[in-house]
Formats: sequence, C-alpha cells, structure tokens
Amino acid sequence: MITITAVITVMAGQEDVMRDALLAVADHVGANEPETVGFFVSQDASDPRRFTTYERFYDEAAMLRHNGCEAVADFFAIAKPILDGEVVLVTGAELSAKTG
Repeated sequence: MITITAVITVMAGQEDVMRDALLAVADHVGANEPETVGFFVSQDASDPRRFTTYERFYDEAAMLRHNGCEAVADFFAIAKPILDGEVVLVTGAELSAKTG
C-alpha cells in the first residue's frame, strides 16, 4: 500500500473554500477510484485553517491515476491561491493499518 499525507494550511477566511474543494475530491474518489483504498480528510480542531489528508492507494499506478485526474487538477486550481505557506507532503509505504 502506498500512502500520501498532506498538511494544508489556508489563509484566514478561506476555510470553507478548502473544505469544499477537499470534499469534492473525496466525492470523486468514492465514485471513480476503486483502487484508491482510502481518502481521509480532517480539519484541525485547534486551527481550522489547517487540513490534513491521508490517502491510501493499492499501488503506484493507482496513485498516479489519482494524482493525474481532473478532480485533483481542479482542486489545485482552487487551492493554490488560498494557501498560507507550503503544503507538507509525505509519500510512504504503509507499514501497518487497523481498519474496521
């Protein structure tokens, strides 16, 4: 399993825009990406400007399909102008997972 964790911080007042953009990607993943095993979105309880995604892919091909899809391109078009700093991105090989 390949994973991507992203920590995204937006400018004050842009929280709803980011939430909607991330949830649109999540909807796309649920409807169109069976090899994306999980796509989790959270909003920081202590700083609502900070969002985290955790993405789980069956293999590298699934990750590349996801990253190259139109929904992700649309997300970046919305996200880039409202970011407050760089996105922290970590790609890894999953070592353990508890599901269910």
